[in-house]
Amino acid sequence: MTTRRKDLPSTEELRIWRDFIETTEALRAELSARLQREASLSPGDYAVLLALREADGRRLRSSELADRVGWERSRLSHQIGRMERRGLIRREECRADSRGAEVVLTPAGAEAFRNATVPHLRAVHELFVSALTPEQLTAAQQLASALRTRLAPGN
Repeated sequence: MTTRRKDLPSTEELRIWRDFIETTEALRAELSARLQREASLSPGDYAVLLALREADGRRLRSSELADRVGWERSRLSHQIGRMERRGLIRREECRADSRGAEVVLTPAGAEAFRNATVPHLRAVHELFVSALTPEQLTAAQQLASALRTRLAPGN
């Protein structure tokens, strides 16, 4: 008879893990496809536009923008280049420090974000919110909080 190691997931725990990951990926894929189809934006575009829309003066230093969207700087740099070519954002000299640059939301970027927001939020409601009971939504929030806490630096 073999004994299960306590530091490895059981068969049932692995099944739950895979179901969680596969469902999360399917949800992200559907939301991404709808965002692209309905607003011609990628999830990366939307994340950057959202961060800039919420920022004071609709501008952020690249390092702060990377922190807000949770990306490595190299990934952000490529994303900024693509969005800049489409006129959604622009880079400007930093107002407070001439050595740095800030990423600024353009009028075209603000319009693209406005046009994407309602369809995107409808899709979130349809695919996530309305699929769950109020109790399940609370449990989902608790699950996300527990995982975020475990992933926080120092844990």
